[in-house]
Amino acid sequence: MRRRIVGCIIVAFVSLNYSCDNLTRQAENVEIGVEKNIMQKEDGTISLNMENADCYSDMVNPGSNTAEWNVVVFKSGRFNVWLSSATKDTNDLHYENSVMFNIHDDRLVAHPACDKVVHNSKDVSYPYFQADSFMGSLYIQDTGIYNIQIISDKIVPKGFKHSESTLVESTKLISVFLTPTTN
Repeated sequence: MRRRIVGCIIVAFVSLNYSCDNLTRQAENVEIGVEKNIMQKEDGTISLNMENADCYSDMVNPGSNTAEWNVVVFKSGRFNVWLSSATKDTNDLHYENSVMFNIHDDRLVAHPACDKVVHNSKDVSYPYFQADSFMGSLYIQDTGIYNIQIISDKIVPKGFKHSESTLVESTKLISVFLTPTTN
């Protein structure tokens, strides 16, 4: 009888110890994940810089280059989606393929054109200019964490060196931003 009681106490102690250790590991993983999340600003804007993205690049077939972010949305609603490109030629951004923007079950596809030039941008330096392109609008119904993905041939891996003759060097995607629409 004593052996059974001692055995039950040992099993309970080991189970409790494992359970608490597992909860501690889960809490640490959540905290690590929170650091990678992009937070929506108080005005509702969501800014996604390429520097903060998880990028997947294939320079042989750049049309499938992908950037992803995890975004915490506090205020739902309708948003306009804009792309910012660093370019040497604001008349032709040289996007060979359309750009795909995915969030949850919504997808926008557009071939970027320069809708506005941002003068004196701190995000680019000479000989580049910042050109913003409107992709479209979408509705985010619920608050929570969303995975946002963009696919474009102008997603360039960090540290990639171009040859002078490539069109990739003339334009690269630097950010995506979602601005809330007002009625």
